[in-house]
Amino acid sequence: MKKSSVDKPFLLSVIVLVVAGFFIFSSASLGLLAKNSVQYSSVSFSQSVLGLFFGTLAMIFVSKIDYKHWKTYAFYILVVAIILNILVLFPHIGFEHGGARRWFVFWGVSFQPSEILKLGVVIYFSAWASSVKSKMETFRYGFLPLIILIIIASILLLKQPDTDTLLLIIFSCLAIFVTAGGRWKYIFFIAIAGIMGLGILAITRPYVMNRINTFLHPEINAQGSSYQIQQSLIAIGSGGIAGRGFGQSIQKFNFLPEPIGDSIFAVEAEEFGFVGASFLILLFVFFATRGIKIAASITDQFGRLLVVGIVIMITTQAFVNIGAMLGVLPLSGITLPFVSHGGTSLFITLLEVGIILSISKTKSIKRT
Repeated sequence: MKKSSVDKPFLLSVIVLVVAGFFIFSSASLGLLAKNSVQYSSVSFSQSVLGLFFGTLAMIFVSKIDYKHWKTYAFYILVVAIILNILVLFPHIGFEHGGARRWFVFWGVSFQPSEILKLGVVIYFSAWASSVKSKMETFRYGFLPLIILIIIASILLLKQPDTDTLLLIIFSCLAIFVTAGGRWKYIFFIAIAGIMGLGILAITRPYVMNRINTFLHPEINAQGSSYQIQQSLIAIGSGGIAGRGFGQSIQKFNFLPEPIGDSIFAVEAEEFGFVGASFLILLFVFFATRGIKIAASITDQFGRLLVVGIVIMITTQAFVNIGAMLGVLPLSGITLPFVSHGGTSLFITLLEVGIILSISKTKSIKRT
């Protein structure tokens, strides 16, 4: 292995995503400005300062340090993440909104600890899998630790509730598990358990059943549970080939729910059309493929697994969001990485990118 500069194509894809995301968010947030200028100021500050500015600084800093330090402190990072996600559940500590208690609020700025849990689980499981090596194919050293991590995450996140983040953690851990040599038969068992768990959630939590019904029958209750997907499809369809133009979205003002959140792709498609939407999708495809190429070029097992876990986590989030807005996946509430509102999410995403950039400096084959 030898040291070199960071992977420039991967870095370029991130820069384009961040710049495009900033402009898309700026346009989408005009709908909020028209309704509530005070909330707009808070949201803009969180996105631009906490997310973009400090996130960029974190990315640069992390890209310069040896990524193997993350393996050394993996257990402690996971413990801190677990403690934070326990504390957020307590009244007067965690902030509750819309029936969910997922945030800490400091001086008017919200912070979502589940973002730390996502990264903590990925780092720890990558460290564990790289330590046990060939034993990953066994039940004791491979499948059992995977199940324990998923159970811990499930207890913490279903209590908030935050099923969306839980799904991202599960997909990331499964990607790490397979890459590390875990047996596919265990993936089958997890898939069966996941289907059963989804059925239990649908029975015990009405909002899960509503999402399933909305996905299967989007034409029903167009003014209720299907309202968001209906308005999203109207926005995307009205964008046509080239779009209405930057800042010209109509749906973001009075019709589209969460235009700066999970519906932001619909705003982007309305303003930039099929061309702009396809360009954004291709950016995420390139981000994913280049990230996997970085992982394939690394001989160090921990570095490879960490890149796989992070890349799968970010791209799964992106494509689940886009798929939901297009109606090909159930609505989930998952936001679009690099684009949607969420200072904590953007900060952590850029920090994760910094980890990948740090790993990309160590290569075993010529990068093309």
